[in-house]
Amino acid sequence: MMDARSFDFMEPAELYGGSNRGKRPTAITYRRFDAAAEAIRFVVEELSDASRRACILEVDESRFNHLEIRKLYDSRNYPFPRRIGKDKDAT
Repeated sequence: MMDARSFDFMEPAELYGGSNRGKRPTAITYRRFDAAAEAIRFVVEELSDASRRACILEVDESRFNHLEIRKLYDSRNYPFPRRIGKDKDAT
């Protein structure tokens, strides 16, 4: 994984959802964001656990799974305020 200190949170990003290992489809199949920080916030704060686990974030040809997305959200360099009381991923 790319080091969060060198990650460009303002780079455009694409978010892909999947079938979550053959179960119900996720809430999203594809969405484009002007900034990766917006996509990260959306994944962590808005999606259900099942939808979050099925997401892949693509930024500048690098891909990030739900655990890597969470690490970016938790990093010191994340530019937006975090929602207070949001549970961390357990997986």
